[in-house]
Amino acid sequence: MGGGDEVRIETARGQWVLRALLVAGLLALGLVIVSGFLRALIWAVVLAIALWPLFARVRRRFPPGRHNILWPAVFTGLVALLLLLPIAVLAVEAGREAHDLLAYAREAERNGIPVPDFIARLPYGAAAVTEWWNAHLAHAGLAHELTERLNTTASRDLTRTVGAGLVHRVVLFGFCLLALFFLFREGDAVVAQSRRASQRLFGPRGERVARQMVASIHGTVDGLVLVGLGEGFLLGIVYALAGVPHPVLFGALTAVAAMIPFGAPLAFGLAALLLLAGGAVMPAAIVLAAGFVVTFVADHFVRPALIGGTTRLPFLWVLLGILGGVETFGLLGLFVGPAVMAALILLWRELTEDRRRRTDAVAASSKRRPCRARAALERSPNPPSRRGQSDSV
Repeated sequence: MGGGDEVRIETARGQWVLRALLVAGLLALGLVIVSGFLRALIWAVVLAIALWPLFARVRRRFPPGRHNILWPAVFTGLVALLLLLPIAVLAVEAGREAHDLLAYAREAERNGIPVPDFIARLPYGAAAVTEWWNAHLAHAGLAHELTERLNTTASRDLTRTVGAGLVHRVVLFGFCLLALFFLFREGDAVVAQSRRASQRLFGPRGERVARQMVASIHGTVDGLVLVGLGEGFLLGIVYALAGVPHPVLFGALTAVAAMIPFGAPLAFGLAALLLLAGGAVMPAAIVLAAGFVVTFVADHFVRPALIGGTTRLPFLWVLLGILGGVETFGLLGLFVGPAVMAALILLWRELTEDRRRRTDAVAASSKRRPCRARAALERSPNPPSRRGQSDSV
């Protein structure tokens, strides 16, 4: 190899290092730029993956036009409607209750808040609770005192912070819907580019990991969202029959809470407390019993079958992924956590299976070698035993 070849090799190596540094720097800079919108972008990806089978089925049945705008816009609008509908229901319910709340506040301002009847029926501590209530809540001018306590600089700063946070979340929600629209519209191109990139960077294993993560998101949607909606629907019927106030609202709250492990008992426990506060002991017991039965069946039979069956992931790791994901990423962790766990378990299985296959192959080859040597000796025209007999003759 001449001196010119060595110079070219060194130049190519230096260029490769510089390209790698440039790519790493640009990637880090891009992440810093989009860091404020990264959570919304991940939400858009999760929603697109979850709804893509239905979107593809509708698109095959009714092909879009040349610009491919209709069905992406329809599905994005449906997602926005489903997410905004509970907020609209809450606003309507709050508007209906506003008159009663104002009347209740005026009455509390004039006469205070009387001691509820159920406190006198408490088995323990009824006298102490009644005394505290009369001292702090049952006197006139309560609303004025609360207004003076809340009208502070800290309260005004808190209100300003909450308002700014609400505006920021509205902007993120709009960006998430916009990204979801373009993912629906350009989904085929994004999938094809992702496959080529994973094939070049990681080989066939990269596509298997990506498929496992997608299957995990589908299983999580089926096991958490759909099962949570089912729990909310069933317990909403129980609420209506038991006489819980605003059963539709409590059913929606239970559905949202049931998407998080161990969250449903908080919802139907609150409904049971409201019934108990009104003196309805038996309906409260029925709500508690029905809630525990529904959540037990859903958490121990339905969810493991949906999530674990789709991803071949043990339910313990599903639970760890969900709880750890919620703690780390908030509500987004419901989907990101199990997806990451599914990818890790797949890599671990491939690693252990590859080692076991190598071990089995080595063991099988070592067993075949003596057999081949014995067969070769038997096929020989002068085996050692016969050769010895001929020499003796």
